[in-house]
Amino acid sequence: ALPLARQIDAAEAVVGDGSTPVAVRPAPEAGATTRVMFADETLPESTTRAIFVDPATAEIRGDLPAYGTSGALPLRHWISDLHRSLHLGDVGRWYSELAASWLGIVALAGLGLWIGRFVRSRRGRRDLLRPNPRHTGYRRLSGWHASVGIWVVLGAVFLSATGITWSTFAGAHVSDLRAAVGEGTPALTTSLDGGAAAGEHAGHAGHGGSAPSAGQTDPATFDAVLALARQVNVDSGDVEIKPPAAAGKAWVVQEIHRSFPTEVDAVAIDGSRMQVTDRIDFADFPLLAKLSRWGVDLHMGTMFGLANQLVLLALALGIAALVALGYAMWWKRRPTRGLAAAPARALGGAPWWGIAAVLAVAIAIGLFLPLVGYTLAAFVVIDVLLGWRARRAVARP
Repeated sequence: ALPLARQIDAAEAVVGDGSTPVAVRPAPEAGATTRVMFADETLPESTTRAIFVDPATAEIRGDLPAYGTSGALPLRHWISDLHRSLHLGDVGRWYSELAASWLGIVALAGLGLWIGRFVRSRRGRRDLLRPNPRHTGYRRLSGWHASVGIWVVLGAVFLSATGITWSTFAGAHVSDLRAAVGEGTPALTTSLDGGAAAGEHAGHAGHGGSAPSAGQTDPATFDAVLALARQVNVDSGDVEIKPPAAAGKAWVVQEIHRSFPTEVDAVAIDGSRMQVTDRIDFADFPLLAKLSRWGVDLHMGTMFGLANQLVLLALALGIAALVALGYAMWWKRRPTRGLAAAPARALGGAPWWGIAAVLAVAIAIGLFLPLVGYTLAAFVVIDVLLGWRARRAVARP
């Protein structure tokens, strides 16, 4: 392959205007291209202009916008944004967080009901693991719901827990909790002012999608800092090199390999003296930081490649089937003659300490998962009003 400097020169010639890269991702393997990324004020926030260069000939192979630290290209970014926010902005993100927050709770509640039925049933336990083809009507729907649910419940809880970690409100609580117990993800120190010694992690840099670099950057420096990083802890083919985001900052060389085994080591380098100023190694991450990294990669389907993605597809289809079966079960048992009498409240005959325990758990969950708290409170209010209305209808002569 040609030196990165030659490839960067070719990309800069396409962009023009004296622009210099904000990041470079060398070709990770034979047949792949080098991605040279530039800030572009005409693109949305956190989006860069990516020029794809043939590392063998320096020919330009593509010119596309790339989003965020993942460098997602337009199609993947569109799908990712659909998953994250339904293309509805903040409202969509809140809805997505609401769904993720309730998913785990509903799945665990369903597991509790399934265990109760399994314990009470002696002869029908097999029907709880696979649907009985002889059942019809509501029993058939219920059998399918129970048997599909038990096979996807752990996956549903996993998707809920990992999705919450990067949500808006609950995600902030997760980060605060991890930081409070000393299990946060180590951050690379990029300041060159001497405020932190090598090996200390205070402040995270090198992750902005379109931050401008400090002045003009000599393309040859990309080769030099990568060569130095290779001597320290960067040994993955998937790497990203970022020049200083501002004066007094270091270069950052970061592994971005999201498949197993995880490779996310990083090193900060003083480009003027070619000295390492800081490094982070995944092997030294706290346990919760490692679990968070693995959880995100599993959730996104990158950890184990195609096998990972097929499992996620099966989980998604299973959860969608449970939703459809749930609505079908309700339709079979729906009230058809006006308002039915309000059902007996389970908490009505519970001891005070039982009610207090339920309230305490509900409040704790609502505080940690705010959107669950708001919607649960709204549900209780609506349920009380509907119950009051139903009792009045029954009592009316």
